[in-house]
Formats: sequence, structure tokens, C-alpha cells
Amino acid sequence: MTQLLGTEALRAQLTGRVIDHSDLDYDAARSVWNGDIDHRPAAIARCTGPSDVAAAIAFGREQGLRISVRGGAHGFWGAAVPEGDLVIDLSDLRGVSVDPGSRRSWCGGGATLADLDAATQRHGLAVPVGVISHTGVGGLTLDGGFGWLVHKAGLTVDNLLSAEVVTADGRTLGVSAGKHPDLFWALRGGGGNFGVVTGFEFRLHALGPLVYLGLFFWEAEHGAEVLRLGRNVAASLPRDAGLLLAAGLTAPLAPFVPARHHGTPGYALVVTGLSSAREHHRLIAPIREALPPLFELVTPLPYVELQKMLDSAAPWGSHAYKKGLYLQELSDEVIVVLTERIPGKSSSMSFIPIFSLGGAFADVAEQETAFGGSRATRFVVNMTAIAPDAESLATDRAWAQSVWQALLPHASESDGYVNVMADYDESLVHVAYGPAKYQRLARIKARYDPDNVFRINANVKPAPQPTSAAHHPGGVEPE
Repeated sequence: MTQLLGTEALRAQLTGRVIDHSDLDYDAARSVWNGDIDHRPAAIARCTGPSDVAAAIAFGREQGLRISVRGGAHGFWGAAVPEGDLVIDLSDLRGVSVDPGSRRSWCGGGATLADLDAATQRHGLAVPVGVISHTGVGGLTLDGGFGWLVHKAGLTVDNLLSAEVVTADGRTLGVSAGKHPDLFWALRGGGGNFGVVTGFEFRLHALGPLVYLGLFFWEAEHGAEVLRLGRNVAASLPRDAGLLLAAGLTAPLAPFVPARHHGTPGYALVVTGLSSAREHHRLIAPIREALPPLFELVTPLPYVELQKMLDSAAPWGSHAYKKGLYLQELSDEVIVVLTERIPGKSSSMSFIPIFSLGGAFADVAEQETAFGGSRATRFVVNMTAIAPDAESLATDRAWAQSVWQALLPHASESDGYVNVMADYDESLVHVAYGPAKYQRLARIKARYDPDNVFRINANVKPAPQPTSAAHHPGGVEPE
């Protein structure tokens, strides 16, 4: 039999498709959420299960290709599609199953938040995940994952019960607290450093189908007052609620916004109630009394619609960039920095979302997971530059960087949440995890991926091994 060369050899081994430059849908297959990324990988292996993933890993190593993993393709710096190398694409692994009796759910490694939310909400259950519905479950989970339910149920990783992982040497492992506990710890916050996760099992929480939304908007001149008000609301936020402050938000062209206020720059406070209408009313009443808003939207809505509410702020194809940091307090000094620098943005899409942490998030011990952030953190702040084209983004990228730099002296950790690390910097990865966690992650990395095959990520380099340690043939040397 004639030996197959190049991508034809990979096609012969996979049940799923292999897409390269010769395929008509190559451009669609390589596209990612961030329109500022225009990478052309050598091949995209659209895998249908662990055996396909193992074959793709082996092929990539044999060919000396860097290997990336694509789930929802929602990352900021284009790690899902490396230029000239191999993509392991999990987008066909989107199935979700739910066991309402045990309150557990299993989803494929390519599922989106919308896939998971839709399946679990049919049973009045939910996994705490992020706030943009087309985000991939995989990337969100492996780095932490927080959203509207963080006070109620913690991070996504805090609710991970087990995972199916294909390692660099092609093994498929069932990973949980009782099986490969070191790897299970590392997966909960350590990112895609340790293998390709083809399935996740989550703990579910009773929720919905209706939740309660309170969205309040003020003009820019009231920015400092809004941020102080949000700080006060956060201080006593109950567990059955969520809080988002949106600094520098532009009033959308939405039906609930009076036409005369469309496009008005300002600040928003969003309070979600997860229990009853009465409790939500009690929570939001002081907001109106303290600072009457320009307009508001207070309404019950299905939880799945709450999860889609911010999608319009980050549509597919947007040119995007982000810098993030953690704050122990939303101090008066921080408020001055934000209100003074918000006007420096140029795109109406750019803004600074500030999420309140606490509650169940703070219940988890610092070393229980690999999550790169202190459980004492009170706020996570994301300088989010979003624009319709590359030229506009360049201006707001500089704006986001300047705000981040100005906030650094007040931050507890910079770029601590690796999911929003748009500028890859090895030193910031060390900062994100801290010395103890990073060293533990590096030791686990050396056990499961000694050649650093999975390195197109917020990379943890494997700890040095004794010279007598076994070397995987065909391995890709660490960068």
C-alpha cells in the first residue's frame, strides 16, 4: 500500500473530518470569535471522540507540529488556531446529558454554554458558568469560570466532578477526586496544559426557569456615584443574587431603552435575583432611592435568556482585546482612576465590566483547586476593548492597557484570571498562580506532559526531570 503523506495520513486515521487549505470551508473552520485573529493553521482535525483526539496528537507529534485545542473558539489571543500548525477541533462534541435525580450533567468538550444551559434548564437545574452564551464550556471551565451564579454556587471548576482526558501519550483517562486526583486538581484552574478534555461531569443546582433582572443605567456624569452605590450593594449581596457593574457602557438600541437615550454613554448596575420576585424587589428598592436612574429594566425572565443578555455586547467577529485584574476593594482611589479614564475609549462597544465575587466563591479553600486567584478577592475588573475593525481596536487596545496600568497599584493580582489574558506573558502566568500553585502544576505537567506538547495556552512548563527519566519518542521540545 502506498504510504499516505501529509494530511491524507491523518484523514485515514480519523472518523471525523480533517480540514485544510484545499477545503472550501477552510476559512469558516479557522474563524474564531475574535475577528482580530486571522491565523491559517496547517490542518484542523474535527474529532468525534477520544480515539480521534489520540490519533491527532500522535500525528502532530510525529510531524513536529504545535498542537492547539479548539472548543468554543472564544479566546482573546487566538490560541485555538495556531499559524501553520495543527488544531484539534472539538466542536462536534457538543452533546449534553442530564441526570436530574443525582443532579449531575455530562457534556462534550466542544459544548457551548448555550448547549449546557438549554439541556439543564429543561429540568430546572443549572451549572454555574459564564455570561456569554457562545463561549465554550471547555476553555471556561479549565481556567475557572464565573458568572451570575458565583455567589450562589462558586466557580465552574468548583462544580466539576469528573472529566475525560486524552493525554499527550494518547491515553484516555477518567479523572476525578478518586482517580488521578493530582490531575483532577490541576484541571480545575490549570487550563489546557495537561491534555485534551473531551468530556466534563458537573454538579447541578436548582434554579429557574425564571430569574429576576434589575438593570439600572445612569449618565456618565454620575459615574463615581454609581460605582460607590455598586460597592455598597456588593457588600451585602445575598447568595441568591448576582451583581455586575458596567463602567463606560453605551446605552444599547434596545426596546427597553427610550429612543432619546440610545447611544448615551454611562454606567450600569445589573442585579440578578435567583430566588423570588419579593426578594429581588427588596434588593433593588434601595438602588432607586439612593440614585434615581436615567432608565431601568426590571423584569422576570427565563434563566437561559439572562445567559444570552450580554451576547450583543460581544458579537461573533468583533475585534477584541482585554486586560484583567483583581481588586480586594472598589476603593475611592480606584473609582477616581476609572471615572477619569473611561472617556479615553473611542469605540462605543468598549467598556469595563466589574463582577462582584464572594459567597460560595469564598467558601472554597485557596489550595483546593488550581484556580489562579485569591478566594478573598472581592471584584474582578476587565478592561474590555471591542471594536468593529482592527483600526478602531488599536486605539482602544492602548486605552485598555493604560487603564490596567493605572489600576495596578490598587490590584491584589494582575492578570490573575488566565481566561482574560490577551497578552501572553510567561511572567504573568507565574503571577496568576503564585509560587506554590505554579510549582505544583509544573510537577503535574511533568508527569502527564513532560515534552510540553500542550503549550499553546497560558503555559505551565514541566518541572525539570532527572536525566534518567523516560522520554516520549517523537516529543515536541518545550519552547
